[in-house]
Amino acid sequence: MKEVPPLHQDPAGGAVGVRFADWAPPVAWMGVIFWLSTDAGSAQQTSRLLMPVLTWLLPGATPLQLDALHVLTRKAAHVTEYAILAALWFRALVRGHAGSAPTVAWGALAISVAWAFADEAHQSFVISRTASLRDVAIDSAGVLAVVLVGRRGWRAAADAATTVLLWTAAVGGVLALVLNVSVGVPSGVLWLTVPAALLTLLVRRRRARAS
Repeated sequence: MKEVPPLHQDPAGGAVGVRFADWAPPVAWMGVIFWLSTDAGSAQQTSRLLMPVLTWLLPGATPLQLDALHVLTRKAAHVTEYAILAALWFRALVRGHAGSAPTVAWGALAISVAWAFADEAHQSFVISRTASLRDVAIDSAGVLAVVLVGRRGWRAAADAATTVLLWTAAVGGVLALVLNVSVGVPSGVLWLTVPAALLTLLVRRRRARAS
């Protein structure tokens, strides 16, 4: 079974446990997630920030469409924040232990998913928030994606994540353009971002073939 080598050792050659510089980032990020699960991250608060942006991006969108995009953006934020948490814990455990790759991956997965449950439990005590097992599942999807990809190496993980984001921007953008054109809604900046995503995917594919 493949072993994950420790990236720092003591003078005698033994592996050193997780250092402050390693575990501080994931713990700090857990604090950020905890703060976002207060009223500061409620739908009412995020709508004040996101709605003007969405209105600017899609000036012809109806209120119902904007509300749907607001919800989708919030769910995407769930995936993102827990993907980051899993990545930080994966990094900390890799740098602090010489265990097998599956052990490190399971450790990052367990810590991150446990925090997702704790986060939702915390929201049950906040008047403007609601605890949801569905959100735990969404959070866990982000965690699982990072852990699975992370086992392949950080460079490969970053490359895979970039590819997923580009395909999401391209496919989602094309669908949005088709929908907007069909109902006569201006698409604004989508006319720039969609071609850019498609062109980037084409360039990356050609480079991959050349190498």
